[in-house]
Amino acid sequence: MKNYDYIFTGAGLSALMTVYQMVKSGKFANKSILLIDENPKKTNDRTWSFWEQGKGDWDKIVFQKWNKAIFKNEKFERVMDLSPYQYKTIRGIDFYNKVFKRISKEQNVEFLSQKVIGYNESSNGVVVQTDSENFSCSKLFNSIYNPELAKSQEKYPVLQQHFIGWFIKSETEIFNPNQATFMDFSVEQRGNTRFMYVLPTSNTEALIEYTLFSKDLLPETEYETEIKNYIQNLGITKYEILEKERGSIPMTSYKFWKNNTQNIINIGSSGGWTKASTGYTFKNSDKKSKELITFLQSETDFTKFHKTTKFWFYDLLLLDILDRNNEKGSRIFSSMFKKGNPAIIFKFLDEETTFWEDLKVIWKCPKGLFMRALFRHIFK
Repeated sequence: MKNYDYIFTGAGLSALMTVYQMVKSGKFANKSILLIDENPKKTNDRTWSFWEQGKGDWDKIVFQKWNKAIFKNEKFERVMDLSPYQYKTIRGIDFYNKVFKRISKEQNVEFLSQKVIGYNESSNGVVVQTDSENFSCSKLFNSIYNPELAKSQEKYPVLQQHFIGWFIKSETEIFNPNQATFMDFSVEQRGNTRFMYVLPTSNTEALIEYTLFSKDLLPETEYETEIKNYIQNLGITKYEILEKERGSIPMTSYKFWKNNTQNIINIGSSGGWTKASTGYTFKNSDKKSKELITFLQSETDFTKFHKTTKFWFYDLLLLDILDRNNEKGSRIFSSMFKKGNPAIIFKFLDEETTFWEDLKVIWKCPKGLFMRALFRHIFK
């Protein structure tokens, strides 16, 4: 049984970012590292979007960026100047290619396309079982999400950000490639939080995504019917579907990090790295991977890694509301974006605001809903 210093079970966004940061730092050249994932990461299976000020670490693979964004519901439409931020999107295949090109140069890093069956920790370290062999390591980084951990408890609400998106090419020039549609709540809500998300890449091409923040997934035909109707309402009569994507991202304040041990750390969605109130993952994973690299250079006990902040509690209150009254999402986000400063809102969602900046965002939200949620948790 071959032994490694570090094994990563799952080679998704968080694992690849962490290994990439390890390699970039130059501090782990003496550590043997193994990545295991049954998916060889050779296809464009997803896109990630995020907002950022100025030039970022991933700008060379940014597929498209926008300086303006639209927020819309059935009553109003606002075109927002995002300055000093830009909204950026990265294709999965471009991210995979960049990371694998870099780490393939390192003699101490290996990748195996195998299915992980499980892992066990003992006083001697950790043993990982795949569908064909076993490996041992000193430290395990797990990013394979186990939905039952959150679903099997009742203390914290568990919702999903679930979506299907079509990349389409229209025969007519219908899109404005200089502005993205961040959230369009003008679609029928049907008792949920439902919106359209549009990322134009040219006058004729765009990703159109039907997204929900709710507990239960829909039949595939329901997402696609809504996308077809939305395309028709845009005035597009003839178009080609270039690609499709779909996903379901956990939205919960469940404390995944409580499952960490001295030698096993859960990362990505498995470790609570996904922004609970929005489902945004890329920026959080970028931050957390860098924090983890710094941590590894001075600490050996993974139970010490996570720190709970005020933003965890803010997210908890929002999810409590959406869990009890899922149809309130449009009202909450509309109140925030109708007159709020986009730069402060994005800074808040990136968990970088001061307390006084927090209040500028929070006081624009429906106060009664959040006060009731706050009292529920104070007196629970």
